[in-house]
Amino acid sequence: MKKIYIILPFLPFLFSCDGGSLNNSNPNIPNYQVNLQLNLSLPAYSNLQFPSNHIVDYSATSGARGIVVFNTGSGFNAFDLACPNQPFTTCTSPMIVTGIEAKCSCDNTTYNLFSGQSPGQPYPMKQYRTEVSGGYLYVTN
Repeated sequence: MKKIYIILPFLPFLFSCDGGSLNNSNPNIPNYQVNLQLNLSLPAYSNLQFPSNHIVDYSATSGARGIVVFNTGSGFNAFDLACPNQPFTTCTSPMIVTGIEAKCSCDNTTYNLFSGQSPGQPYPMKQYRTEVSGGYLYVTN
């Protein structure tokens, strides 16, 4: 009986973890398979060694309109460059990345690359998982 009283306070912590999932339910951006592998030792990705720098990838495995990978200083963020608050079929150009912001050319909305948010907008930028392992940065969904 005493064992139950010892375990009982820890039950809320056991069921409170979300498993690292991202909520990317955005009706404007279709779900494409993303499996990007970046060798951080290559000169093409040297910008990612410094905080607040980014690279943009438009390869076939890079989401709907391409992906921006951003060094936050404490890790990496990866976002799709499709405008999150515009219909995918009507806004066909990718967002333009300048410094720590991405701007949608269809409605001139600016999004912060630290959070993917834009004040007053219903949807943030579509985010992908990032993981660093063995000198490689993996971006997946």
